[in-house]
Amino acid sequence: MTQGANVEWLFARQRFGVHPGLERVRELLARLGTPQRNFEVVLVGGTNGKGSTAASLEAMLRAGGRRTGLFTSPHLTRLSERFVVGGAELPQGAVAAALDRVRPASEAVEASFFEVITALGCLLFAEAEVDLAVMEVGLGGRLDATNVLDPRLSVITNVALDHTAILGDTPGQIAAEKAGILRAGQSAVTAVAPDVLPILERQGADLWALGRDWAAQTRSLGWDGTEVGVQWPGGGTQLRTPLLGEHGGLNAALAAVAAARLGVPTPAIVQGAAQTRWPGRLEVLPRQGLPRQGLTGQGGHRVLLDGAHNPAGARALAQALRPLLAGQGQERLPVIFGAAEDKDLAGVAAELLPLASRVILTRAALSPRAADPAQLAALFPGVPLERTETPAQALAALRPEEDLALACGSLYLLGELRPLLLGEQPESHERWQ
Repeated sequence: MTQGANVEWLFARQRFGVHPGLERVRELLARLGTPQRNFEVVLVGGTNGKGSTAASLEAMLRAGGRRTGLFTSPHLTRLSERFVVGGAELPQGAVAAALDRVRPASEAVEASFFEVITALGCLLFAEAEVDLAVMEVGLGGRLDATNVLDPRLSVITNVALDHTAILGDTPGQIAAEKAGILRAGQSAVTAVAPDVLPILERQGADLWALGRDWAAQTRSLGWDGTEVGVQWPGGGTQLRTPLLGEHGGLNAALAAVAAARLGVPTPAIVQGAAQTRWPGRLEVLPRQGLPRQGLTGQGGHRVLLDGAHNPAGARALAQALRPLLAGQGQERLPVIFGAAEDKDLAGVAAELLPLASRVILTRAALSPRAADPAQLAALFPGVPLERTETPAQALAALRPEEDLALACGSLYLLGELRPLLLGEQPESHERWQ
């Protein structure tokens, strides 16, 4: 079987949907020789901020001398983005070659797309001889494929309404699912709100909670990032992260507390925070074909990409962006918006509307879940609207006098916009997960 055929087979499995449960992935890993037993694991769950927290923690661990793996989802542009070893994305050929070995066992147990991806990550990390892998939880926690692993430490960022058809429609129900990645007696850190903290505490983990056991204060450095003061039992530090916004700083602080619990020296925590990179989340990129020399006001034309796709994420985006815009003398900017039809689109749009000078509606061409731009128009009353059918058309609709634009609503949309801005070749597979 060719490597290309295996990748096509993998992406086709997205259409079988999400099937929560641990039996299939446990059997799959057993058939592969239990590769997950060759390294330590940190599980990072939560509703928003999982990826940036995981990326920050991995950078801190690596700065502290650990040989790290980083497993995240979904990817933006390439499947291989999900598998990072020692700070470097694994080559696409290596991922495809490993998939050739994973496929027969996956077919035997009828594994889902994400179960295959999880097992593939474990195999790749074992063969790369990582000593600790930071694994982002896919959906929920209790029944997510990553929860078959035995974490040395677990992280839960926050709890908000998302994936309600699967996880429940109240914060308490969702918190109970997220809490499934905690282990009795094992170390854990969280930044969840106090009202759902008791649900996490029922698991009996050795849990450090924001506001009770550790604290963080953030200060914006404008477009350069965020300064964070963080204190934890027995220690603390000041650090700087390129992550923008109060939520970006809080995610870096959460990672710092987790790193401290894992024994990372404070200087390495500071170094790792400064070196963190997390594409597609408050990421500024130049507009292709237009001048690149300034951010705004001096001929620079940029697009701010953010993966906010639920109301809580959109609210954090708006709170971060508002002072950045004010600092350059503006209140609004053009917004490119496209989203999956199964999200709380009205809730997301309500957070973005006060920032929008006009809205360019579009859809991710490769995502069958993408909402029709015509259906999105009613979400943005009172601002000029333009409908486009592809991300490329949406970028082309930006005007020369618009120095900075925001693109958000779907990570799949960003996955198609980002290569257009960078001049890269995107994948051509349909995107469901």
